[in-house]
Amino acid sequence: MPGAGNSSPVVWAGRIFLTTAYGLGERRTLLCLRRSDGKLLWETAAAEAAAERANRKNGHASATPCTDGERVYGYLGNHGALAVDFEGRVVWHQSMGTLDAYHGTACSPLLYQNLLILYQDHRGSSGGFVVALDKRTGKEVWRTPRSERVGWGTPVAIRTGIRDEIIVSSYQRVYAYDPRNGSELWRCEGNLVEVIPTPVAGNGLLFCCSGRAGPTLAIRPGGSGDVTNTRIAWQTPKGSPFVPSPLLYDGHLYLVNDMTAVATCYEASTGKLMWQGRLGEARRESFSASLIGTGGKVYFTNDDGETFVVKAGAEFQLLNVNAMGDRTLASPALVEGRWYYRTAKHLVCVGAKG
Repeated sequence: MPGAGNSSPVVWAGRIFLTTAYGLGERRTLLCLRRSDGKLLWETAAAEAAAERANRKNGHASATPCTDGERVYGYLGNHGALAVDFEGRVVWHQSMGTLDAYHGTACSPLLYQNLLILYQDHRGSSGGFVVALDKRTGKEVWRTPRSERVGWGTPVAIRTGIRDEIIVSSYQRVYAYDPRNGSELWRCEGNLVEVIPTPVAGNGLLFCCSGRAGPTLAIRPGGSGDVTNTRIAWQTPKGSPFVPSPLLYDGHLYLVNDMTAVATCYEASTGKLMWQGRLGEARRESFSASLIGTGGKVYFTNDDGETFVVKAGAEFQLLNVNAMGDRTLASPALVEGRWYYRTAKHLVCVGAKG
């Protein structure tokens, strides 16, 4: 792989899309590779800009791109948001201003109907924001200021039955915004200061991990105003992941505490602890990739490229450990029986040939 980055591969039909950065982040690009053999088809650079500072582990290309099958959308921090067609031609570019993001930027853009939604908490004079861009033109549809100054998560869209909500889990709070105009619908206290994991939803609940081994919140969405005392269905006192997002799979919520290399399984509807198990050597910040569930198994990949295969369900059973042999921080993509891993140096396809 050219350059460096921790963004995950995005697969559409016969193509794979990624972001990457060069040097100290002064050049950032969108990449397209052929899915059948990994050949680089094109690379498109975003407009030049001064690189914001970034933590060594984060780097300057941690935001995963997204696609609607016609265009590919990327968010590249100070280099702005970028849309290109499937031949790599720039359709539009939108600056997000000069950002002073602690440890750098990492928010992956969210496609919702005709909108591209992202949020950026930072310490610059312009202040944090959640913003919706017209995916066809890149023009701003709405922007809501945020007072939070630290955060690296990704917004998610959920359907509550009465309305759709855009969820942002970040510094000390979880917020829900109206996708039509960006107005705040509700907020919930309980997060810690540094929040990276992206929320997951299901079983009528929204699961948010606060980071730094803090609490995990199970929130009933659809509320109004401050719902801290009214809509938390259950919560854990500690043990959340700092970086990897949780997994909701077959009625269970799976987490890995990347400070201790301990995996945890809860009954999603009640918060009942089902099991905990050690995954390799306990080291600080040893997992980054989000969890994957398929075929009755849950896959935990640590930063050394070791994937721990655990049987899904109410009892802990470690089935296997697979070694990639390269540093791996990006979450894999699983499509039609093939796994696409982005490691520090390579893009690797794992699966049956032919």
